[in-house]
Amino acid sequence: MHGWTGTLLRVDLTEGTARREEIPRQLLEEYLGGRGLGVRLMRGSFRLDPFDPAMPLIFAVGPLCGTPAPTAARLSVVSRSPLTGTIYDCSAGGRFAWRLKAAGVDALVVTGRSPAPVAVAIHPGGVEFLACPELWGSPVPATVAALNARGSVAAIGPAGENGVLFANIMMGEGNSVGRGGLGAVMGSKNLKALVVNGNQRTGIADPDLFDKARADVMRLFKASPVTFGALGIAEFGTPVLVDLMAQRRMAPTENFRKTFFERSGNYSGPAIKAACRAKKDGCYGCPIQCKKSTPEGEHLPEYETVSHFGALNNVDDLAAIIKSNNVCNDLGLDTITAAATLSAWGEIRGRFPLAGEIPRLLEDMALVRGEGELLAKGSRRLAERLGRPELSMSVKSLELPAYDPRGAYGMALAYATSARGGCHLRAYPIAHEILRKPVPTDRFSFSGKARIIAIAEDTNAAVDSLVACKFSFFGASLEEYAELLSAVTGVEYSPQRLKEIGRRIVLTERFYNCANGFSRRDDVLPERFFSEPGSSGDGIRIPPIDRQRFEEELDKYYRIRGLNGDGCFDDADFADKQP
Repeated sequence: MHGWTGTLLRVDLTEGTARREEIPRQLLEEYLGGRGLGVRLMRGSFRLDPFDPAMPLIFAVGPLCGTPAPTAARLSVVSRSPLTGTIYDCSAGGRFAWRLKAAGVDALVVTGRSPAPVAVAIHPGGVEFLACPELWGSPVPATVAALNARGSVAAIGPAGENGVLFANIMMGEGNSVGRGGLGAVMGSKNLKALVVNGNQRTGIADPDLFDKARADVMRLFKASPVTFGALGIAEFGTPVLVDLMAQRRMAPTENFRKTFFERSGNYSGPAIKAACRAKKDGCYGCPIQCKKSTPEGEHLPEYETVSHFGALNNVDDLAAIIKSNNVCNDLGLDTITAAATLSAWGEIRGRFPLAGEIPRLLEDMALVRGEGELLAKGSRRLAERLGRPELSMSVKSLELPAYDPRGAYGMALAYATSARGGCHLRAYPIAHEILRKPVPTDRFSFSGKARIIAIAEDTNAAVDSLVACKFSFFGASLEEYAELLSAVTGVEYSPQRLKEIGRRIVLTERFYNCANGFSRRDDVLPERFFSEPGSSGDGIRIPPIDRQRFEEELDKYYRIRGLNGDGCFDDADFADKQP
């Protein structure tokens, strides 16, 4: 078999056993890998409580991983989120994905609960269960240092151990499985870390076609001003978006009360590069190198992090923002939800936290102590407990990222329809509404947005299943990646076939959510966006979203998806009819 290994590794922590199983080829061809394969493998488990020992935690690579395909050294982690209750996946790049594939595994499925803290080491010769009580309570860097001689490490920090609902999983190179609390699922299993190593090569069916397709992708990368331009993400990293969001007056400020922060230039991409002498960094084997680090190797924060620890909390201190990012990475916290929870708390109590207070509050969150006991539950639960539920800026309990939907109506619809909650990456309409790629659309119009969002969701589901980085598609398209996939696997793929696979994945995720009680009432934005204008400075006021047009476009989205008026399925056997 080319591209895939055809192997699933099933680890049962309760029994302390591991066994390899064959994955039917049809599943690989129809779900690809990553997000798609993980979602398919959740079919018998999606109704379980996220902390049920039987709940799977699935690490899945794609068919391009292990080859020189650009941005393909990635994996997806799939389970059910304890923060949102939705089916959930997160993608991360780095050596871990590459080495999991080199260990001969397409998907790792972890179930059960170890009776004591454990690390699991995976290599071609087998699986070892390593008792590690001395690592329980350790921050991520200490855990990685203790285990990295064995291979690449994925670990949780104290936040995951303590069941913080937005705990993440950190890769040893600094990449994060960042949102939705999958680190808490890992912690509930008493699993401190995974270590992987291997030497198996990924076969390529047609090397000549692969080389041609790869050359096409690289040429398109280099021609893209968004990736390799003078002001692109390769030069300044994702914080290059800080200035653009300020120009568009859609930077979430003071818990989304405002849409412009006068001092955001203090933590823009150019400001970070100048202040920190930032150098290029990035995922293993990636030509874009969008991440940035200091000359000493300290990872610098990305756009969502600088914006949320900045404008969202009324902070302009770059050093404090960097420190907050470091605390989150060390302790295993999702920076977006952590910062958004602090901002909701700040508005409720009438005072946003001072820059110097935030690191201590983050530690309290991770350790679930003092004020952190309530903060550790995320903004929705916190706001409900304090009697101000309307001040949680979240969809399906997932806090919104750093794009105010009053400034981009496609983003407003995409937040609502996203299966995992308030996420910008399911459809990423910022590409055409703000970055004007592949073609510009009117950001203050809902016209045509339902169809655009549905197509983008399908496309991104396929991308997440390959598994490739979305930044690749500021230059290349599904056409080039379909050719790469065909060359690697020897199976003919077209862009249309990939979109059909993506559609199946998106609908399966929605089916799972509907079976767990989600419906139209959850496909809605916080009231603030319909009733309050953005307050943008310079006499500019961004109007609130027209609720009637939003609902009309949501109806169109449901019709395009073949859903009923409640956003769910009339066919109760939908999932069972899929491959």
